[in-house]
Amino acid sequence: MKIWIATGGTGGHVYPALSVADELVARGHSVIISTDGRVKKMVRDGAPAGARITTVWAAGVGAKSKIQQIIALFKIGVSAIWLTVRFLFSRPARVVAFGGYASVAPVFAAHVWHIPTFLHEQNAAIGRANKFTMRWVRTLMTSFHSVSGIPNNTSARVVYTGLPVRREFIDAAACPIPKESRLFVTGGSLGAKILDDVVPAAILQMKNKRIFVMHQTRPENVARLQKLYADNKIHANVLSFVHDMAGAICASDLIIGRAGASTVVEIETIGRPAILVPLNINPDQAANAACFAQLGGGFSVPQEKFTPKWLATTLTELFDNPLRLEKMAKKSLVPNNAVQIICDEITK
Repeated sequence: MKIWIATGGTGGHVYPALSVADELVARGHSVIISTDGRVKKMVRDGAPAGARITTVWAAGVGAKSKIQQIIALFKIGVSAIWLTVRFLFSRPARVVAFGGYASVAPVFAAHVWHIPTFLHEQNAAIGRANKFTMRWVRTLMTSFHSVSGIPNNTSARVVYTGLPVRREFIDAAACPIPKESRLFVTGGSLGAKILDDVVPAAILQMKNKRIFVMHQTRPENVARLQKLYADNKIHANVLSFVHDMAGAICASDLIIGRAGASTVVEIETIGRPAILVPLNINPDQAANAACFAQLGGGFSVPQEKFTPKWLATTLTELFDNPLRLEKMAKKSLVPNNAVQIICDEITK
C-alpha cells in the first residue's frame, strides 16, 4: 500500500511521523514523507531506509503581520494545487497528517480525490492548523483521551491512539524510581527562564542537602547556573542538551518542566511524578498539563503561582516521602502502544 505521511514545522510533529513511517516500512508498505524546508534535514536524517521524501511549500500563519499571513496562505495554496495535480497521476492509498501548516495541502489534495485521510493531534487542545484541516479529514487520532476545541460539526471519527515516542522510552517504561532525591529540570529545546530562576532559589530554602539536580537550560545560561549551584554546595549537572532523555527521566525521582505534548507523553510512558509549568501564552500546554495532573501523577502550576516558596515546600514534602513519589509514579504511567495502534488504524 502506498501511504503519504505529511509532517513539518517542529520536532513535535516530525518525530511521531517518523516513528509511524518506520513501522509502516517494516510492515512492507511504500511510504512517502512530505515536509517543509524548516525541518527537511531532520526528516532526511530520521526517515527509514526506503521511504521517499518530498518538500512542500508551507509556512505558519498565526502571530504574523497581515502581509506575512497572505504570503503564508499563498504558499499553502500553491502547494495544495501542486499536490492535487500530483495525486491525479500518482495517487496514494492513504494520507496521514501529523499537524502543522505543512499538513494542510496534502490533506486537501487527498480530499479532492476521495483518498482516506487521517490526522493526528499531538496536544490536548486542537491546534489552529488541525482545526482548519478537520473539514477534510475522515479520522482524527489523538494523543490524549480528552481533546478540547474539536469542531462540533465535524464528521470525522475521533480515535484515541496516544502519541508515538522513540523506542528508548518504550524500553524504559515502568523503570523503578531511584529514591535518591534526584530532580530533573527541563525547559525543552529552548530552556525556560522561569525554571532557571525559581528552581535554584527554592532548593536554597530547603534543608534537604542530598538533592541532586540535572538542569537543562539555554547554552548561554549554563555557566551562570553551574556557578550558582557550586557556590551554594548543591550537587548539580547543568547542560544545554540532553542526549539521552529517556535515561535522564528514568534516573530521576521527580521532573520539573514545561508541558509540551512530547514532554508530557514521554514522562507518562516511563512513569514519573512531575511538576509541569505550562508556557503561559500557550493554551495547548495548559491542556496537556491538566490531563497529566488528572492522572494523579503530579501538578500543573501556572507560572504566576510557581514561586520559590511554593516549590521549596512542595519539594520538601515529596522528597521527605519517597513512598508518595512511588505511588505518583505508578499513577502517571500510561502504556504507550501508539505506533502500533496508528499503523493498524491506517491500514485496516
